[in-house]
Amino acid sequence: MTDGVFKGINVLEFTLFGIGPNAGKYFSDFGATVIRVESSLRPDPTRMFTPYADGKPGINRSVWWASYNTGKRSISLNLNHPKAMTVARRLIKWCDIVIENFTPGVMEKWGLSYEECVKIKPDIIMVRLSNLGHTGPESTRRGTGGILQALAGFADLLGWPDRGPCSPFGAISDQYPPVLAAASLIAALLYRRRTGKGQYFDFSQLECSVPYIGPLFLDYVVNGRIASRNGNKSPDAAPHGAYRCKGDDRWCAIAVFTDQEWESFCSVIGNPQWTRGPRFATLSARKENEDELDKLVEEWTINQLAEEVMSLMQAAGVLAGLVETTEDMHKDPQLKHRNHFPRLDHPEIGNYPARNNAFRLSKTQGQVKRSPCLGEDNEYVYRELLGMSEEEFVELLLDGVFE
Repeated sequence: MTDGVFKGINVLEFTLFGIGPNAGKYFSDFGATVIRVESSLRPDPTRMFTPYADGKPGINRSVWWASYNTGKRSISLNLNHPKAMTVARRLIKWCDIVIENFTPGVMEKWGLSYEECVKIKPDIIMVRLSNLGHTGPESTRRGTGGILQALAGFADLLGWPDRGPCSPFGAISDQYPPVLAAASLIAALLYRRRTGKGQYFDFSQLECSVPYIGPLFLDYVVNGRIASRNGNKSPDAAPHGAYRCKGDDRWCAIAVFTDQEWESFCSVIGNPQWTRGPRFATLSARKENEDELDKLVEEWTINQLAEEVMSLMQAAGVLAGLVETTEDMHKDPQLKHRNHFPRLDHPEIGNYPARNNAFRLSKTQGQVKRSPCLGEDNEYVYRELLGMSEEEFVELLLDGVFE
């Protein structure tokens, strides 16, 4: 059950930040041998992202990096060293899949474009995850998920009408391409099993993100309406928002769409006099008086615990959810039941909560294992997987190839 559906598949990662590592994580968590090619001379910046274990900085102490790279192997390889290309080509020959998300042109500079990789391994499968794709006049524009979610329109849609754009925390545009990449790689593996042929995928992070606000694009094309910032409001529900509850910075989200839900909502809060007038009798009336409605709702929620508001509303058939803090999430009984934060032991971080996948497979469960320290698996990969002699390994090590 713990072997994983990808057991026997070899994956090579030339990746940074979140988009590339997230794609590889699906494979490492489900049995594939995934090797991250890194360098101590220019490490992945996320290795230095907070939070650190015990608040102490260190290249192997970032819990952020650890959560994106569970179960992988790490090797150090200075790809700018003249002798490194021979090693890289041997790694290409060993693997089934290459995942890379460097700026377009970087892999070509090293002689590791898809065209070159195919010469080494004819049935290679390669996924390239860049900001804007590898073709077009702006393909070489550099950036990160924070930039891409602005280009994709998310930032302009989030926030309050009287304030500027609000970029989502955590680069939401980093979350979509890895899912599509993983699904494409599975299809490519099945295709290769039938035909013996590999595949090449060129993903644009921008283009992967845009469909998630597709209805707003359609509204513009069909009706000429430009979507704008509406805070927590929805055109199809009222009340609809996050309401302050009892305690320090405690909130509960509530959404009422139908008249039946409105009646249930009113019953939960005790059917006060203000709920019976014409100002709130219909959805259109509630939308016209929404600011006043929100104030009245919060006059009730402010005296209730957020957890109680959620429970009472849900029991009555009204959509409601606690606005959870990170502490809340680690205590959440549903997430605990699903083992969403399995605890792992790491040589530098110690015991830490990792991040599980949101899905479970019925026959091959897979297993979330700890992330590697930088270059931790050099000897195993170079000596055992690639078959280097001790003399060759030591020579390359002394020459600085493995920095």
